Amino acid sequence: MLSSYARNAIILGLLAAIGPFAIDMYLPALPTIAADLNATTAATQMTLMSFFVAFGGCQIIYGPVSDMFGRKPPLYFGLVVFTAGSVGAALSPSVEWLIFFRFVQGVGASSVMVIPRAIIRDLHTGLEATRLMATVMLVLSISPILAPLAGSLMMVPFGWRSVFVVVTGAAVLGLALVAFALRETRPPAERVPVRMASVLGGFGQLLTHGRFLGLTGIGGFGMASFFVFLASSSFVYIDHFGLTPTQFGLAFSLNAVGFFGMSQLAARLGGRYGMARVITVAVMVYAAVMAALFVVTAAGVDSLAVLMAMIFPAFACLGLVIPTTMVLALDDHGPIAGMASALGGTLQMVGGGLMIVIVSLFFDGTTLPMVTAIALCAAGALVLSVVTLGWGGARPVVAEETPNG
Repeated sequence: MLSSYARNAIILGLLAAIGPFAIDMYLPALPTIAADLNATTAATQMTLMSFFVAFGGCQIIYGPVSDMFGRKPPLYFGLVVFTAGSVGAALSPSVEWLIFFRFVQGVGASSVMVIPRAIIRDLHTGLEATRLMATVMLVLSISPILAPLAGSLMMVPFGWRSVFVVVTGAAVLGLALVAFALRETRPPAERVPVRMASVLGGFGQLLTHGRFLGLTGIGGFGMASFFVFLASSSFVYIDHFGLTPTQFGLAFSLNAVGFFGMSQLAARLGGRYGMARVITVAVMVYAAVMAALFVVTAAGVDSLAVLMAMIFPAFACLGLVIPTTMVLALDDHGPIAGMASALGGTLQMVGGGLMIVIVSLFFDGTTLPMVTAIALCAAGALVLSVVTLGWGGARPVVAEETPNG
């Protein structure tokens, strides 16, 4: 029999994986979709961008709603919308319809990104929350490790539309988990009154909280790095370097192994050295590696081996940064955890979406635009880390660990 901790980690991880699964499984198909629908590279990238805009923007709605009405009702709604968007995407006759239904998918997927983070805050704070977040990340690793490979294997016999049939099944599984295996962690006595003033007051509190904004920004620059890689890597790896979709899936999975492997060390290192120090040191290494990769690429080195060898440690460092900044950003805001998770997620997703737009404007099929954008994200994360946490995490930000359920 699984413990409640393990059961929560598996369920929350699988729910949180639905959105990324709809992204990662779809990546190897981007060049094929462009050819099949007679679409430009920019238009095809917009199918990813539209998902991110909805995925990020709608979190600002789901978070307050979950604080007001409980965590499960908005999960039901989001999963049903995601299912409808997936069916529509599978049947899309043109790139314009695909962009629209990817937007609908994003509206639904937003719920299973923001609400699991709020549930973690309902249950734990501090290092215990970091452990649960890291365990959820481990379950979440199923998506970027297996999804691109699964997507490429599905495309060969069944075509790119089969990807959306599979994610429809994932959404149905999510509905079953919410209905039968997930308990409500926001009892009526703890819910925020259904008043616009309480919502505006909660967001006002968060937008004037420097530590919340700083930590959200650090994690946001890290997330933006991934978004740039998501939008560009299939074209770079497949069209520029000549990999097959299956080879791309394997190469993409390698970065995911580094990220999620390091994320499992976050709580242990945070307990020994302090979570603030772990964040700042990891960001420094991430920024140094990406600065070096930018210099090498700008100098004319065009090598897949070099790119992969340097992207791997950079993204591995983000495995220490992203889950830890999420936990610290929510620690001080338990009564409005849904709003905090929503606002943080929205700011991060909107930032990531903007980076995709910027890269798509300058993307020329080579590695330089992608590497430049990721290096800029790394520099931004470093500046915010120093401002928010000080050099080496000198400004303590760790809340006391007080389990909350």
